[in-house]
Amino acid sequence: MTNKLSEKTSLSFIGCGVMAESIVAGLMRENIIAPSRIAASHPRADRRAELETKYGIKVFAGNADAANAFSDSESVVILCVKPQRFSGVLKDLAGSIKPEQLVISIVAGANIEAISQTLNNHLVVRAMPNTPSQIGAGMTAWTCSPDVDEDHKKQVKIMLSALGKELFVETENMIDMATSLSATGPTYIFMVMEAMTDAGVHLGFSREISKELVQQTMLGSVQFAIESQKHPAELRNMVTSPGGTSAEAIYQMEKGALRTVLSKAIYGAYKRAVELGKRK
Repeated sequence: MTNKLSEKTSLSFIGCGVMAESIVAGLMRENIIAPSRIAASHPRADRRAELETKYGIKVFAGNADAANAFSDSESVVILCVKPQRFSGVLKDLAGSIKPEQLVISIVAGANIEAISQTLNNHLVVRAMPNTPSQIGAGMTAWTCSPDVDEDHKKQVKIMLSALGKELFVETENMIDMATSLSATGPTYIFMVMEAMTDAGVHLGFSREISKELVQQTMLGSVQFAIESQKHPAELRNMVTSPGGTSAEAIYQMEKGALRTVLSKAIYGAYKRAVELGKRK
């Protein structure tokens, strides 16, 4: 599969905040599409000027203007607004999206049926990237409506590959599941990093030294887990000696119900994602 989109393909980002800019930056970094084939919308004039100067893309104040920036039939519309603004944005776009345009949503909780009905479009993709996508190290789960064909799927895979890894899932409920696990996941990791760094400061390290020790330890542990392909429990047992420091640390974490807290946090995030999808 080629790593470039067709020269006829154009992209219209509806809303261009942090995540949309991450996608644009990734596309530019990987030379997947020319800047002249990208349009976006944003309500603030200073932000529009910033994006135009930084990336050389077209930026409009109106959502419909961005969606209709290109007249060809291979124009892809990417919905990147906040969940609380989503309903209003869909109404703005109603009647402006052509039936042959592919619509991709990265809005948390926004279900395919609602998008399809409001826009009268059956080519809808729902994707859920995460924060590391900003540096090309993200994980994006995605799915689509039945009318999305293989050529469209190839386009989506090429686009999402600019953010890191992409994973197609069979059902839309799995997107809500991925929202709680991979999209919200960096929150759990950052909180653990913060707690470990604070513990290092409590022991007597400077904050900078403690942060460096924690960050490299987490990075190395993840890389080791990926390369070894071993189960996490097996990796944990490898570093746990009877009566040792790891055994004591594990005892304290189990005593504090760390597994239960993480499980509840992930399930809570999942329920919240489902609730967002039920809002009109």
